[in-house]
Amino acid sequence: MTDTTTATALTPREIVSELDRYIIGQRAAKRAVAIALRNRWRRQQVSEDLRDEITPKNIIMIGPTGVGKTEIARRLAKLARAPFIKVEASKFTEVGYVGRDVESMIRDLVEVSIELVRAEEQAKVTTRAREAAEDIVLAQLPGDLRSGNVYERSFDAERDGYTVSPGGVASKRIDVDNDDLRRRLRAGEFNDLLLEIEVADGAGGMMQIFSPRGGLEEMDLGGMLGNLLPKRKSRKKLKVPEALRILELQEGEKLIDMDYVSAEALRRAEHHGIIFLDEIDKVAGKRSGTGPDVSREGVQRDLLPIVEGSSVRTKHGVVKTDHILFVAAGAFHVAKPSDLIPELQGRFPIRVELDSLTEGDFLRILSEPRNSLIRQYTAMMATEDVTIRFEQDAIEELAATAARVNEQLENIGARRLHTVVEKLLDELSFCAPEMRGQEVEINRAFVKAALSDIVEDTDLSRYIL
Repeated sequence: MTDTTTATALTPREIVSELDRYIIGQRAAKRAVAIALRNRWRRQQVSEDLRDEITPKNIIMIGPTGVGKTEIARRLAKLARAPFIKVEASKFTEVGYVGRDVESMIRDLVEVSIELVRAEEQAKVTTRAREAAEDIVLAQLPGDLRSGNVYERSFDAERDGYTVSPGGVASKRIDVDNDDLRRRLRAGEFNDLLLEIEVADGAGGMMQIFSPRGGLEEMDLGGMLGNLLPKRKSRKKLKVPEALRILELQEGEKLIDMDYVSAEALRRAEHHGIIFLDEIDKVAGKRSGTGPDVSREGVQRDLLPIVEGSSVRTKHGVVKTDHILFVAAGAFHVAKPSDLIPELQGRFPIRVELDSLTEGDFLRILSEPRNSLIRQYTAMMATEDVTIRFEQDAIEELAATAARVNEQLENIGARRLHTVVEKLLDELSFCAPEMRGQEVEINRAFVKAALSDIVEDTDLSRYIL
């Protein structure tokens, strides 16, 4: 039986093309993750006796900060509709130290998978949940809305159920048709009404405890005790739209088979989960036998069985990590990939080096992607009824400025564009509410005037950019 629920059927070329819409350059890294994603689909097509033997080829991406490592992994997970988490290796400590246990990333992945499947199941029952919520609201409507008078010109006082006024008008009280009430409810006629409904309170909370393996872990008391303790409920007065929203969620929860959700979420985490292990270089270092290097090697040795394939117990069940795809990334400015322990190196057979971004890359990043900064800021200013137009020479100047500041100060890649553009539009963002209806043209002269002092004063740039 093949699985087509989450594994994408996109070809590697199509995957790269999709990534190109959001990420500039880094062709080698895109090809590597595209092949890895396609291999997940291929694995599901082979016979079951061979399927378990095919393990993912984990990837390690090497490159400076801000060149697209995280974005590539995040977009990959969206394409695959797969459970995805990003964790920082530097937050983990080896057994016996206070810090996060490496197995916590598997538990986090399962929780993401649970929410993913729950949302899908919620979407399937949306219509039924909405109608059930509407039924509850309709039952709560005041009596004068759920019934009305029918009038008829008549002097016959003997008609069944009618009463005749002194003016000769016969009338009778009848119930309003429920379908008519539902139509009026959907049309928003009752939106200003206040209704008192029963709402389930969120039980429990998060609590930090020491795990048996020696790490500091967060325990979800609500999740642990939710099935043992009765859910607390309270009555709240809400307007109809808000009441409908809450009731729809509550009714949807009743229609969802949570046993199926847990089983399917565990399966997806095992076979389609992607863990992006950032800052892997922070736990690499030459073995000196003392000091923090020992702890770093300890983290690597704790990571090893997870990456190799082991069973991790979660509150939803046991998860096998054999087929989870791990994508590690690091700048490796100080340490080198060869400073990782050999066993861990062997578990990341695919290595790709990402290029530092050039001025030309910055120019493309500012204008080409669907989520480019130019489009973002233009849309945000439009909410204030202010139209901003970036001339091509302004975009070129911004790219040149970002590249120049990266050379003079710390090279933080494309993140420098955020600081430069934010500084450029600082005054405009502050005054926008008083500029409604105006149009602002941003050209090279505008950019130079706004950023000249900072570009020239390196010391000032260190603090502002």
